[in-house]
Amino acid sequence: MNNLEKEDANIQDFIKLNIVLGTILNASINEKAKIPAYILTIDFGIKVGLKNTSAQITNYSLNELIGKQVVGICNLPSKNVAGFVSEVLVLGAMSGKKINLLQADEPLENGTIIG
Repeated sequence: MNNLEKEDANIQDFIKLNIVLGTILNASINEKAKIPAYILTIDFGIKVGLKNTSAQITNYSLNELIGKQVVGICNLPSKNVAGFVSEVLVLGAMSGKKINLLQADEPLENGTIIG
């Protein structure tokens, strides 16, 4: 199954996802990743808290990521990525090798629910 061939989902599947807005506090290179990636610490507000992830968003510089608000799915199972526990999936639009992070039009409170 490729990225264009997905099995059908229903609204109940979508409702299960905890998709929220957060602010990147820290960004560094994931030195152990086979495919270039960054380690991010993201503040998802009071209810979710701080989450760490490894994300293949290296078309952004580390400096431009700090302070950027992003959209993430915060209730998927953790995944081991090159010895690092990735706790959240940061969402972006994929165009070739470039990823454009999904963002709100204006700054919003961390933890704002996306739906």
